[in-house]
Amino acid sequence: MAKLRVWLAAALLAAGAWSATPSNPPTQPVNPKPAAKAAPAKPRLSDSQLESVIRAKFAKSKINADRFTVHVQGGIATIEGRTDVIQHKGVATRMCKTAGASAVSNRVQISEAARQKASNNLERGRQRAQVKRSEPRTDHK
Repeated sequence: MAKLRVWLAAALLAAGAWSATPSNPPTQPVNPKPAAKAAPAKPRLSDSQLESVIRAKFAKSKINADRFTVHVQGGIATIEGRTDVIQHKGVATRMCKTAGASAVSNRVQISEAARQKASNNLERGRQRAQVKRSEPRTDHK
């Protein structure tokens, strides 16, 4: 019986201690972390400065041989020209964006030879990907 009384007394003390703690956590953290400093905003370039930066990027890159022309008005870069490599069109757009253009109007034309080459590569890739289940696998060792 004495053990039961000790156990009940311990349970009552534990329940009292538990109910004495606040149920709502504090609204402010005890040790707040300092707020991260925001990166300073990049100063916006004028249209002529942006055009110069884009032309410099084109001059340093491998797509320089395509001789794209660039015009910037209101932060929007317009690219014109012709290319024999399909990927150069996307590269030109990305270069303008990374230079700071707010938007890009890509009017680069892709040659018919480049389109045909890409189409042939795509068809060859599809043929390689198709494996007939009835054919035995070959082990190349």
